[in-house]
Amino acid sequence: MFVRTAGDRDLAAIRALLVETWHATYDAIYGPARVTAIAEEWHSIAALKARLTKPNSEFLVADDGKRIGGVAFAESIDGGELVVLKQLYVLPTLQGRGIGGMLLDEVIECFPEAQAVRLEVEKRNTHAIAFYEANGFVRSGDAGERARATGEATLVYHRPLAG
Repeated sequence: MFVRTAGDRDLAAIRALLVETWHATYDAIYGPARVTAIAEEWHSIAALKARLTKPNSEFLVADDGKRIGGVAFAESIDGGELVVLKQLYVLPTLQGRGIGGMLLDEVIECFPEAQAVRLEVEKRNTHAIAFYEANGFVRSGDAGERARATGEATLVYHRPLAG
């Protein structure tokens, strides 16, 4: 897999990846019907397309030339000092192969002025929490923006970056 910037031609594959990954990850948390509804809103082609041109952001895919195996989206705030990781998902069949780490590393490289990365994760998503903690993130709070959108308890994590 190699990591590159997402483009228009990737949107259908990104959407399919997100729908599959969301069902695998969140059906047990939200239920399949709620996951489908969230995916229709958050992972529509129009919503994904808007990310391609969003200022101060990076939309990345992990690609092996045949398929997209992972996706990440992040944006900088506070004058570029803080990166907010909004999405990092890897196809369930490809998890545990370093793709998530590659995407995370590339997100960080895309924002050289950043002092820290922040993210939010569902409290019951123990697999993702373990991944982020293994990659240097420390829990710094509860109930962020995503909790308000989903109603599910979330945790906020930060990772300081060497400047």
